[in-house]
Formats: sequence, C-alpha cells, structure tokens
Amino acid sequence: MSRDWHAWHEEYADPASSRSRRLDVVRTQLRALLSEAAGPVRLVSMCSGDGRDTLPVLAETGADIDAVLIELDAELAETARRAAHELGLDGVDVRTADAGTTDSYRGAVPADVVMACGVFGNITDDDIAVTVARLPSLMPPGGHVIWTRGNRVPLDPTGFDGDPSDYVRGLLHVVGFEEVAFVRPDDAGFRVGVHRWPGPAAAFEDGVRMFSFV
Repeated sequence: MSRDWHAWHEEYADPASSRSRRLDVVRTQLRALLSEAAGPVRLVSMCSGDGRDTLPVLAETGADIDAVLIELDAELAETARRAAHELGLDGVDVRTADAGTTDSYRGAVPADVVMACGVFGNITDDDIAVTVARLPSLMPPGGHVIWTRGNRVPLDPTGFDGDPSDYVRGLLHVVGFEEVAFVRPDDAGFRVGVHRWPGPAAAFEDGVRMFSFV
C-alpha cells in the first residue's frame, strides 16, 4: 500500500472532514492529560507528521514539556520544526527517523504521554500486537498513550472481523492497560482511545523492530 502523505494531510484543510474531526478529538484528549499533570511532562509522538495534533496544544497549555516528535518524511519533519520554532516551543525535538524501531526513541523515553496517532491503520495486525506489547517500555507507570484507528480504511491491512479499533482495545486490555477514554462517532469512521499504563515499570530495549508501514 503506497500513500502520498502530503496529499493525506491536505484533508485537514476541510474542517468538516473526518480527519479534521479526529484532530480535534486528539487535541482535546491531549489537552486534558496536560491540564491534569502535576509537574513537567515528557511526551513522544510516533509518526508525528507535521506535528499539528501536538504542537498547538503544547503552545496553548504552556505546560512544562519535553517533547520528541519522530517522523520519517524529511519534509513533514522540517515543517514540524518550523512550527515548533514559530510557536516558541524550545523543548521540542523533531527527529527525522523511523518510528517503527526502538532505536529512534533512545533518550526520549520513558515518556508520560505517547502519541500513536495515524499508525495502527497502516500496519499489520501482527505489528500492532508487537507495538502494543512494547508500549509499557516507552512509558513509566501512570503514563498514557493516545492512539487512533480508522474503520473502513482504504486498503485496510487488518484481518480482524469487525471494527479494527476493538482489536487494538483488546490488545491493550490483555497487556494490562486501563482505558481512560474511547471516542467512536456514529457518523464517522475514526476512533480515538486513551489508555493508562498502571505499571509495573518495563525495561527499554534498543534495536527492536515494532512495526513497518505497508
């Protein structure tokens, strides 16, 4: 499956589109987590694109944030760097790197908030399972992951019989995550989940391939 990620981002220009609505939900959930934080927050974003789901919220809340955004596409990563600079977000590091390997997270984890948005609809079910199993090693006890999964995704790689977001929720439950929020609109195909890792602490391991886009 090949996708033009620059064209994909253009749908955000339509405020009524499913993608724009999903963006609003993700930002709302991130805003809620940051508003509840008692101190400095460490954040990491997988496949972060141009950072639009994260950077405006960091600037708006004024929270004490140390953030690492990981994006393989050099042009999108550079757009995120410019946006972070324009928003005065000196604590943001945008890495042009492969978010599918744990090597790219070295020095960025454990993170209190892990953003996994726009990832699970582009990888196989097996890779989702591997990624979910690795999430505890990317966050401390009490950390949260914000994730998305589309239903009726074009050329969807899933073999799950049903809404694929339920597959993700099931994996998170088996690993031991606690569901904090789950948004499933009746009139749109996007889903947004927030899960909390209660512990115990899990060791980070370099050199692990979690996923590859298909």
